[in-house]
Amino acid sequence: MCGAMVAEAQPPAKVFKIGWLSVRPASLLGLERFLPYLHALGYVDGKNIAFESRYAENKFDRLPVLAADLVGLNVDVLVTPLTIEAKAAKNATKTIPIVFLNVADPVASELVDSLARPGGNITGLTNFAVVLAGKRLELLKETVPKLSRVAVLWDHQAPGSVQQWKESQLPARELGLQLHSMEVSSAKDFDSAFKVAIKARSAALAVTQSPPFLSNRKLIADLATKNRLPSI
Repeated sequence: MCGAMVAEAQPPAKVFKIGWLSVRPASLLGLERFLPYLHALGYVDGKNIAFESRYAENKFDRLPVLAADLVGLNVDVLVTPLTIEAKAAKNATKTIPIVFLNVADPVASELVDSLARPGGNITGLTNFAVVLAGKRLELLKETVPKLSRVAVLWDHQAPGSVQQWKESQLPARELGLQLHSMEVSSAKDFDSAFKVAIKARSAALAVTQSPPFLSNRKLIADLATKNRLPSI
C-alpha cells in the first residue's frame, strides 16, 4: 500500500523594500558597494530585498519631495548617506526606521538625542568630522611648521560642513593660524575660489565634508596640486 505524499505550499519570502535617498547623482554613489555586505547576511536584491532609489542630482531643494515619495511607497527602511538627506528623511516620517551612513555630528544636527540613546526612529554612523576639525589643522601645522594661513573649503548648504568650519575657528587661533573662508556650493566655483585663496596668501588647504566636495574629489585634488597647496 502506497502512502500519499502531501505537498504544502511554502509562503513566499517577504521582500523588504529599502528606500535610498541621496543628493548625489546615482553614478557617483550607487548601492552596489553595499550589496556584498547584504549578500553576506542573506539578503539578495530581487529575491528578499528590493531597492527604491531617489537621487536629487545635487539639487538640495528636491530632497523633501523625494523623501516624501519614498515614504509614500511604504518602504521598510530609509537609508541616507549624509546629514542633509538624513534630515529630509527625518522630517518626512516618524515611524519608518532611518539609517544614516556618514554624519559629522548627529547630535548637533538634531538628528538624534544622544550617541548613547539616539531615540526616535533614526540611527546610524558618525565620522566625528566636526570633533576632528582642529586635529586636521594641527596635522597641517606639523607638516608645514611655518604655516600661518590655511584656506578652508566649506559649503553653507551642508550642515556638517558648516559645523566643521565653525569648529575650526578656536583651534586655528590656538595654533596661530589665520583661516581663509572658501565658501563654495558648486563645482563651477572651485577654480575661482582657489584663485582667491592663493591671492589671500593661503599656504595650505583643509576640506570639510559636503556632497559637492565628495563628488569632485579629483578636481579638488588637482587644483590643490596645481596651486601647490598641502591639503587634508
